[in-house]
Amino acid sequence: MLFNSYPFILLFLPVVLAGYFWLGRRSNLTPVIWLALASIAFYAIGSWQFVALLLLSIAFNYGVGHLLIVAKLGPSRRKAALALGVAGDLLVLGIFKYAGFATENVNALLGTHFAVHILLPVGISFYTFTQIAFLVDAYRGQVAAYALPHYTLFVTYFPHLIAGPILHHKDMIPQFEREETKRPDGHLILCGVIIFAIGLFKKTCLADGIQPLVALAFETRSPSFDQAWCGALAYTFQLYFDFSGYSDMAIGISLMFGIFLPVNFNSPYKATSIVEFWRRWHMTLSQFLRDYLYIPLGGNRHGRVLRYVNLLITMLLGGLWHGAAWTFVVWGALHGAYLCVNHAFNAVVPTIPSALARPARIGGAVLTFLAVVVAWVFFRAESVAWALRVLHAMADPSNVVFGREEIAALVMIAVYAALVWLAPNTQGILGYDHANRRVGENLRAGRMRPLFLYGASLVLAFGILGIQSHSEFIYFRF
Repeated sequence: MLFNSYPFILLFLPVVLAGYFWLGRRSNLTPVIWLALASIAFYAIGSWQFVALLLLSIAFNYGVGHLLIVAKLGPSRRKAALALGVAGDLLVLGIFKYAGFATENVNALLGTHFAVHILLPVGISFYTFTQIAFLVDAYRGQVAAYALPHYTLFVTYFPHLIAGPILHHKDMIPQFEREETKRPDGHLILCGVIIFAIGLFKKTCLADGIQPLVALAFETRSPSFDQAWCGALAYTFQLYFDFSGYSDMAIGISLMFGIFLPVNFNSPYKATSIVEFWRRWHMTLSQFLRDYLYIPLGGNRHGRVLRYVNLLITMLLGGLWHGAAWTFVVWGALHGAYLCVNHAFNAVVPTIPSALARPARIGGAVLTFLAVVVAWVFFRAESVAWALRVLHAMADPSNVVFGREEIAALVMIAVYAALVWLAPNTQGILGYDHANRRVGENLRAGRMRPLFLYGASLVLAFGILGIQSHSEFIYFRF
């Protein structure tokens, strides 16, 4: 089921909300079970054939976590239990996500003709990483003994299940356990509706609106210079508003239940360096890769060279996490190389004179954005060869068409660029403070209430009117 669909907005969400708060008047546990069952039903509507896999994954990881938390195992057995849990998760992820990719490469190397066709379960990357983090923290002694219904809801919670954010047990399960979240809060519900409306507008009007221009670069055999740039920039902005829209909608839906989700998207194209970009783009994935891969590999503790090696390994695996294709490997390698160059530059030029600070920030922002656009070409292209074809066209200003379609595309891209760099993001509009569990202080105080309400109503109306059938979010693939 899609957030940007009439059945979800008009039926599923109101029914689940009503049941959650009605049961919350009678019990603290029953609403948790209701919401977990609703989340499983949400998943089953679009991926019923993988519900058993999801439930088996939950049972397996909860059981291993129970051994690590409750059972009094010796150090060697604790390591064995952790290894079993992580290996089991990675094995399942590897079979469903990477078996076909591995088979294709074996066939290419050996000239064989093996065929593997396995459907990719929706959301498997997200719920697998969520549970690996749980097991590692359980091994480290950083996890309390959670009840099974709360753990099940933590994994299946439908606002995040399909496309993130990657949740952390310490952040979410205590919220599920609180009695206060089972009672309707008018302020949180209003803020949730406004944030959901903004996200829906970003998806149905902005992301879906610019999507046809992507074909200029990625569905044309020999794009011209202007077509390649228009298509690459269109995809850059499509992905931005698609992922930003999903992140806003997830936060907004969750707020209606009184639950605060972590911010996963914070104006990444305003970053002035690649390091800052990854602090703003898919923030929970960046934190996961840092805490559970980069730091265990050694981080920056063993000298500069090993730090760069660890960065490259981390980003290569981050690229593979996004998809089983060489295009994603190249995308990850590019970002790993970008990060190495960024850190090397910071080591050579630790401080910039104050007189040059502003030009340096502007230059850094432009350079970072261009580097990100180049990498997105690999992220979007069907093959490495196709990506190189687009990049070759982008580097050849002698081949220009610049017809009516290209001029219209440039005007549209300019409007999107203005929205990205000049408009405030959703957190800025409503003052979403995940750490302190606060949102919409201006609304609470009565300031700007008419502006918020009228604007939100208009945005929600446009967002609903812009709904298209089968317009999935891009991150559903991962």
